[in-house]
Amino acid sequence: MRRILTGINREGKSVILSDGPSPHVLELAGMPGLALINLWVTDGAPARNAGSADAAARPVVLEPPARGTIFRVVDFPPDAAMAATLDRGKAFAAMGAGHAMDPGAARHPGMHKTSTVDYALVLDGEIWALMDEGEVLMRAGDCLVQRGTNHAWSNRSDRPCRVAFVLVNADPV
Repeated sequence: MRRILTGINREGKSVILSDGPSPHVLELAGMPGLALINLWVTDGAPARNAGSADAAARPVVLEPPARGTIFRVVDFPPDAAMAATLDRGKAFAAMGAGHAMDPGAARHPGMHKTSTVDYALVLDGEIWALMDEGEVLMRAGDCLVQRGTNHAWSNRSDRPCRVAFVLVNADPV
């Protein structure tokens, strides 16, 4: 995923600081082919724009910092491609999110709940957004606002799906 970062040089002029693939990628052990690509992270509001440090240069975890945000892209492989090697406990542990995993008889191995508001935009492919009750098919251009609910993403197609997310820390439901 190409990421272009802007900043301010010593003369106070706007510049391109970097242009290339984001190095902040977590390919999930336990869910082969599922990759989280962090593009930017903030630690609070208002966000800080000073300096040239890469704010995403930190461990890739599921949830944003307290009062912070994460801008990320997730590549979801087809469910069928993961079925034989799926280990949900290992996958959620890799994201530092064992606490978010649905402990019950989840309708999908990816069912989880976070203390966030998530803005999701399908960039390519199609994916099903699953709730405890109900589901909806999303295609490129479709948006969803996920409000701290138990949910999962199911790619029932035969090709990968790419979804952009902005995760905003929120009070638990």
